[in-house]
Amino acid sequence: MGEQPRPNEDKQIVTLGRVLQTLREEDNIEVLIETTVNYLQTELNYSLIWIGFYDRLEHRIFGKGGITPTGASGFLKQRFFLNPGDLLEQVVIQQRPIGVPDLQEETRAGEWRKAAQTFNIRGTLIYPIRYRDRCFGLALLGQEGWGISPRADEKARLSMLLGGLAAALNQIETDWQHQQAKRPDEPLLALLNELRTLPTMWQRLEVVVSQTHEFVKPTRTNIYWFEPEKRYFWRRVGNRTTSSIGGKDSAAGITVQEAGGFYKAMVGDQVVSIGEAHSSLKADVTSRLLQRLGVRSLLAAPILLQDELLGFLAVEGNDPRIWQEQEKSFVRGAAQLVALIAPIERMEATIEQTKQDQILTAELARAIASEQDWHATLKTCADNLSHRLQQARFLVLLFESDSGKLEICYQNHPANRQPLGASLRHGKESHSSPPNQDSSGIAHYLPALNEVDWQFLSSTESVEIEDLTADLKLTSWREGLLEAGVRSLLISRTSSAGQLEGLLAFGYETPRTWTHAERELIRVVTQQIGLIVHQWQLQRQVSSQQKIFQSLQWGLSTLASAQPLLPSQVTPDTELEIRTYEQTVLQPIAQMLACPLVALVAWSPGEQVGRIVTGVIANQQFAVNLNAVVPIDTDQLIQAALVEDSLVIKRVDQLSPDTRQWLIGSGIGEILVMALRTAPEYEPTGVVVVADKPGRRWSEMALPAFGLLVTQLAWFRRYLMLANHLQSQRQELERLNWYKHRCMEDFHRCLEAGVKVLSQLDSKEAEILQTRVRQICQQLGNSLSAMVRLLSTEEWKMRSIKDLGERSKETIYLPTLLKRALERIDPLLKERRLWSQLHEISSEHNQKIPISFRGELFKIELILYEVLSAAADRAPQGEKIDIWYRILGKGKSGNMAIGDLSEPILNPLLELSITDNGVIDPQLIAEFRQRPWDELAPSTLNQPPGLQLRICQSLVQQIGGKLKLYQVEDGRILTRLLLPLIIANG
Repeated sequence: MGEQPRPNEDKQIVTLGRVLQTLREEDNIEVLIETTVNYLQTELNYSLIWIGFYDRLEHRIFGKGGITPTGASGFLKQRFFLNPGDLLEQVVIQQRPIGVPDLQEETRAGEWRKAAQTFNIRGTLIYPIRYRDRCFGLALLGQEGWGISPRADEKARLSMLLGGLAAALNQIETDWQHQQAKRPDEPLLALLNELRTLPTMWQRLEVVVSQTHEFVKPTRTNIYWFEPEKRYFWRRVGNRTTSSIGGKDSAAGITVQEAGGFYKAMVGDQVVSIGEAHSSLKADVTSRLLQRLGVRSLLAAPILLQDELLGFLAVEGNDPRIWQEQEKSFVRGAAQLVALIAPIERMEATIEQTKQDQILTAELARAIASEQDWHATLKTCADNLSHRLQQARFLVLLFESDSGKLEICYQNHPANRQPLGASLRHGKESHSSPPNQDSSGIAHYLPALNEVDWQFLSSTESVEIEDLTADLKLTSWREGLLEAGVRSLLISRTSSAGQLEGLLAFGYETPRTWTHAERELIRVVTQQIGLIVHQWQLQRQVSSQQKIFQSLQWGLSTLASAQPLLPSQVTPDTELEIRTYEQTVLQPIAQMLACPLVALVAWSPGEQVGRIVTGVIANQQFAVNLNAVVPIDTDQLIQAALVEDSLVIKRVDQLSPDTRQWLIGSGIGEILVMALRTAPEYEPTGVVVVADKPGRRWSEMALPAFGLLVTQLAWFRRYLMLANHLQSQRQELERLNWYKHRCMEDFHRCLEAGVKVLSQLDSKEAEILQTRVRQICQQLGNSLSAMVRLLSTEEWKMRSIKDLGERSKETIYLPTLLKRALERIDPLLKERRLWSQLHEISSEHNQKIPISFRGELFKIELILYEVLSAAADRAPQGEKIDIWYRILGKGKSGNMAIGDLSEPILNPLLELSITDNGVIDPQLIAEFRQRPWDELAPSTLNQPPGLQLRICQSLVQQIGGKLKLYQVEDGRILTRLLLPLIIANG
């Protein structure tokens, strides 16, 4: 490096290209090392060149060659272990070159420090030989001078040279691994070609065993065949090498009971691999299987044809062995080839059996289509299937959606065996049971399944249980079936899709499996019998719908018969009459749902507790505490019904202790609740509670009718409550109006008498007294005139603006009107130590112009008095009430800053704004702006001061004005009154 004149750049590129081409084409490692070293020596002039390869497993570098200044090469072939912190380890791990100024002084150089002293090497460059992210080794390049600083072109050539060497090493290693790996595809193709030429099944199986043994090279290779009737595997073909551990022959047969886990793996199409320190089976199954076969390693692949297990191909070893993936693939492929050629052996027998099954299914189809007696049809099916399937139990199960159970609607059993449910029978036994019930007239149900079994049974077209004692499925049925002698079971759905309607079950007294032909026959027969089951289900649905319709008709008729009470009929017992009516309506609900308990928790809007009304209580197990008070806001069951807009279903274990204080029945298991809800803006007034025993499934057909009846109950109950409430209000108002009117008549009578006396006074009195008396008489006369109009025209109804016309128009100056209003509330202001201030807002009309209202002046004065008195009542003592007024002219908006009047003013208006610092209920402001729809719900407008303000608001709206309440940003209360005016011309 460095001391020779720099060669021509073109020559350098040509030389480097020639070396890189050699590295790409050469596959001899020694030649690659020699070529690399020669280039480094001749082109870069390094004194010390050493190339070492990295051993990943041992974490060391072993030398492959190089040059030294002395010509000694023994040191270059040594192996160097990599220690933490060494320079060589740092280069290998980081895969980056490192320059060392003086290798003799570098403490991290290890043995190379001594070598540098020996060879007089100082400046050193250690460069990794890497391909992508893998380090194949490193190159150590040294010179005698201190320090090392290769030029940029030298770094580029070093990088390309050593990168090319790494790429060549990677290709050599890849080719070597490819040559060492076993390739199962070629032997399998050769085996497939050879199988086509062999005439017999025995010869084909021998070839499969021979080729498998040749490829895997185990101790022996066997094919085991499966006998489904007796549930064991027997050795059908072997490679005739039977020597094993201890000199014993390999097993001639394996029962399913001996290796249950192995059998499940075969049925599940899994390759079983048992080797050195590894097994795909559980430890106990592995030990039993190896002991039974007399081997220490095993590789087995199932022979499956259309989900039917025919046997398995096994390679067995006397010594522990790690099975390679190529070996597993070959064994699995060979087993699948055996499965492909296996049907040839059984083809003739299968064709004959298929013909017989077709004849059988055709006869069953004709029987179903022609027979009117379904019991005779099922007996024909049972007899034919019993002969075909070797005396199997035959059961037709009908699904009952309400109970969630399966009913034994028909069964056929061997002559010497008892039927299921025989303990309930009486008299002579028969070999078949009629649909829906036994000879005693009692229907039989299989026990309810747990959730896992039910989901499995509902989602699967057929279920096969080869041995009930070893299978964990259908645990609820196992005990009863085993007592009846059933050991294996096949269940098939009568409908392949949609809701479960029924099942067809076949039971056997011994464990067994079913062939594909048997399963296909059962599937076809099940679909045909499904027509009968579907017809039974339709009949049940029609009967259930008729019952629901009758209950719904009864309930609606009961609702329609309810009538509101007349005013003369409203008594303290009205609530008792409504409760009796509610009890009558709840009875159709109990009949509709066929449940032992129906109750109603009812209340009136605004109440915090509810009362309990019972419609039906079958027995004490479904009792409720009638004396209990149900807290509406805290009872979780009531709140759950109020939150939902539809039905709510609960289990008894989901109820809170508070609910169990009034829902006390010990037999209660399932609860159905629904709120008495009408329109969204109306509050619910009760909750209907329906209860039944645990496990009850509510009928999907009855629930909509139940919801309709509850909704109608809510509307009719609201109708009765509202009608009775309005009738009661009407009666009260009539009494009040009668009382007020009679009081006013008495006042008029007394006042009229006094006026007469005053008018007859002697004129000898002083002139001033006489003048005063005349004034009093005039005022009393005016009052009497007003009272006459009130008594004559408003005896039972206040006059509207249409009734007034122009006859009663009264003209007044605006200041006079306001002065009168303040005079009326002056006592109240003095009592609360309040003071008021009038503020005039400039307007286009002079306040001296007389005005008149579109309504009676006396009523306007009363409205002003009511508004001002409400503000005075709210205001704190010692505070001020501000009154702002102005007249808004025709055709202008008035530039109002507060309020919601945005449309143009078509007629003159008096705007009166009253502000105070009082406290008001925010609900009063909200309800005053938008009155609640629900007349039965509590409202702030039904009591003072909201009641008086609501009456004033209705009177103002009657004459075309507006009365509004606001709370402004600074917390003050603003009362805004707009009154239509008639401006006089004078």
